[in-house]
Amino acid sequence: MAVVKELIRSEKDGSISFGNHVLAEKAKKEDFEHGGDLYKVKTFSTMTKLEKNGAFSYESVPGTSVIGFHETEDGVSFVVEGAGDAQITVGLQDDTEYEVTIGGKNIGKMKTNLGGKLNLSVELADAGEVKVEIRK
Repeated sequence: MAVVKELIRSEKDGSISFGNHVLAEKAKKEDFEHGGDLYKVKTFSTMTKLEKNGAFSYESVPGTSVIGFHETEDGVSFVVEGAGDAQITVGLQDDTEYEVTIGGKNIGKMKTNLGGKLNLSVELADAGEVKVEIRK
């Protein structure tokens, strides 16, 4: 299992990992510095949420564990694991079209709303870790 016992951590490749989908009670860590940005994570079995510099970045219902979360100007990529299928919302650029790949399968183009949020479903039940890539 890929749970992040410390709730959030920096990885050697410059990405971050966060979330612990097996926690029975809510846990959070604030003011985690990485790459000049401040992160806040809240996580447990029913929800995982990440904020970057006070702005929305990631949320899943139910909770997930996220490994190698890497943001660029062109999008975001990460590996996600959870106990069951998850609804994931990612904060990106407003009103922008992205190409989405889940588990190596291209699911097509999706457009963010005016708030820059992109919603997707990821089948995690019995899947282990699933790679998600979202690119312009």
